[in-house]
Amino acid sequence: MVPVLLTGPRLVIREFHHTPGDIDALHAVFGDPETARYLPFEPRDRETCADQIELYLEEAEKDPRSTYRLAVTRLEDGEDAVPIGNAVLGVEPQRAGFVGYALRRDTWGLGYASEITRLLCGLGFGTLGLHRLYARVDPANTASSRVLTKAGFQLEGRIRHDLYLRGTWHDALQYSLLEDEWADRGGV
Repeated sequence: MVPVLLTGPRLVIREFHHTPGDIDALHAVFGDPETARYLPFEPRDRETCADQIELYLEEAEKDPRSTYRLAVTRLEDGEDAVPIGNAVLGVEPQRAGFVGYALRRDTWGLGYASEITRLLCGLGFGTLGLHRLYARVDPANTASSRVLTKAGFQLEGRIRHDLYLRGTWHDALQYSLLEDEWADRGGV
C-alpha cells in the first residue's frame, strides 16, 4: 500500500490507524446522533467504529485500490493528531468516483468541509486521473449542498427514495464535477 497523505492550508488527510485515538475519533463522528442524521447509517458504537477502521485498512491494501476512507486532522495539531473527521473517495468504472466527508460537530462551520472537498478533488482528478466525481447529499443538509456548489459541483437532480433508513425512505440530491470543470477553476 502506498499511504495517502494530503495536506491543505489547515488540514491533513491521512490513512486511519487502528489505535484507540483514531477509534475514539471516528466514534465521536459516527456515534453522534446529530452528525449521523445525514449519514446513510444509524449512529455507530465504539466497537463498530473499531471494526470500520479495520475494514478501511483492509480496503487500503487492495490492488487496485478502489476505496479511500481517510482520517482528517488539523495541520496545527501535528503529525500524530487525533482525527476530527473522515473523508472518502470511491473509484468506480469509467474513470468515475464519489466523494464524501463527515466532521465532528464542534468543527462544523469552520470551512473544513470545503478544504476536504478540494483535497479529495485533487486526489481524484490529479493523482487518480478520474474524469467525473459525484456526491450524494440528504436534501435537508443544506450546508453540504453549499460546500459542493462552492467547489464547482453541479446539481444533477434528486434521486427519489434512494435510501431506506430509520423506517422511512429518504431522497438524495446528486451533484457532480467533471475534470475539465475542475481544471477550468484552476484545480481549486
